[in-house]
Amino acid sequence: MKILPFKIPKTSQESFRLQEDHEVHFYDNLHQHPEIQLTLILESDGKVIVGDFIGAFKPGDIFLIGPNLPHVFRNDRKYYEHQREGQAHSLSLFFEWKTFGETFLSMPEMAHLNELAKSSERGLLIQEPIKSRVAQLIKHLFKKTGMDRIIVLLKILSILSSNKSLEPLASSGVYSDFDEQDGRKLADIYRFTMNEFHRKISLDEVAYLAHMTTNSFCRYFKKRTRKSYVDFLTEIRIGHARKLLQQNDLSISQISMEVGFNNLSNFNRKFRSVCSITPTEFRKLQENKMDVVLR
Repeated sequence: MKILPFKIPKTSQESFRLQEDHEVHFYDNLHQHPEIQLTLILESDGKVIVGDFIGAFKPGDIFLIGPNLPHVFRNDRKYYEHQREGQAHSLSLFFEWKTFGETFLSMPEMAHLNELAKSSERGLLIQEPIKSRVAQLIKHLFKKTGMDRIIVLLKILSILSSNKSLEPLASSGVYSDFDEQDGRKLADIYRFTMNEFHRKISLDEVAYLAHMTTNSFCRYFKKRTRKSYVDFLTEIRIGHARKLLQQNDLSISQISMEVGFNNLSNFNRKFRSVCSITPTEFRKLQENKMDVVLR
């Protein structure tokens, strides 16, 4: 069995599935499915894990997730602590490349589509200048039926396959060799880390959660995720720090403590190692972007 296999419900009257999620928070178990997933985030923010990639998501983001690529959209703590119905909102479509048929995909005009299919195996973040257009088409898709729905899907794929504004997320490689036990264990580790990253976490504590010795856990986590648990924890902390730096209502020293670093110099060093710039430079860059928008 695959890592938390997820069954995409689809009737005999449709060739692909449209799904609107409007919940307190998104489904938060690491999972995979054979369908390609294209998701537009309408409301809420949090962390996204795609393969070995860890990042943030926010309203307006669009992700293309390839077949059998483990992933999860995990909302921030506030969506669990202060629940109100309908905070997390997204539009997704699920389809398989084989739906189009081998003859169709082998046409020379479909060469770019086959390249997109290959690229999707790493997961892709859709960026401007096409992001706004693709978001409009995804919303439009939910208003269509029958053949018109197929036409809009092909239009979306045409835009995606003919543009380079796609950021690969995960490292290249096959992620389908996870089993169900791996999925549940990693999901528990991810959930624990995303809930507790603001405090000191020891390797012994996480190893105990995984029912493993510390050394065995370190080897296991590195083999399954291609990074050490310490690096994973650091990326989660820095990702949250980036969000706080954009809000501009906490000092950098306060943000350092808020995301689990016990001293400012260590925070600055780790931030630079992940983002290639210091927290101060990052905040200044965000302020300059906002100045441009307001002019």
